Amino acid sequence: MNLEQIAAKIRYTLCDVSSKTKTPHLGSSLSCTDILTALYWQVLNVEPSTPSMPSRDYFLLGKGHAASALYTTLAYRGFYPVVDLYQHGQTDSVFEEHPGINSPKGVDTVSGSLGHALSLATGMALTCKIQKKTNRFYVLMGDGELNEGTIWEAAMFAAGKQLSNLVAIIDFNKLQGTGESCEIMHLEPLEEKWRAFGWHTIRLDGHDISAISDALKDAQSYDKPVCIIADTIKGKGISFMENDNNWHYRIPTQDEVEKAKQELGLK
Repeated sequence: MNLEQIAAKIRYTLCDVSSKTKTPHLGSSLSCTDILTALYWQVLNVEPSTPSMPSRDYFLLGKGHAASALYTTLAYRGFYPVVDLYQHGQTDSVFEEHPGINSPKGVDTVSGSLGHALSLATGMALTCKIQKKTNRFYVLMGDGELNEGTIWEAAMFAAGKQLSNLVAIIDFNKLQGTGESCEIMHLEPLEEKWRAFGWHTIRLDGHDISAISDALKDAQSYDKPVCIIADTIKGKGISFMENDNNWHYRIPTQDEVEKAKQELGLK
């Protein structure tokens, strides 16, 4: 199975789980599916049978409302059965709407309030650098999350400490819960901003799995932290969801799930 087929299966499962469990944030999860596929199948040093191995790489989800995308990616990567995903958002389930302290295997941090994951990662990356460990740290943030001041404090800190073991990825889908991101806060020019903060900056198509994989591998060659700005589409992969901000909260019907399945080319 190629990576595009894996991403299609993840997208279908996201829709089906959302419909059956009545959990939201589908559009936000669909926009980062290709990024997660590239990370977990091409880049991250992780082992599903030994999720806490000391030499592993760490993935920290900043946009915690896209937890279902992370849970589903981990399931297809082999951390637990796909059927377990249908516990999402249910009473006493480890699959909380935002990853919590009792998260399933493979989830490296809680993802409650936005803006904290990059700060956490900088501290973890610095610790490993001091201890001369080879672990690498990857943080996925939403563009709306960049409204938070802690992001920019962490950005300055990471550059100041030359955290070459740290990569920040921005899922730049141009939308957040209450509207268009650039109308709510002045985000652009993002490349120049991150570069001015001392990061090596890459901008690419956030749905080109090959390009994402190459950029993530290339990021290992720099002596400074790397920021990858991934231009994405909210609701990507399903035509009637794309760029429709209603899918930040809407739950698909089973008919809509079947239409999504057809569009994704799945039988």
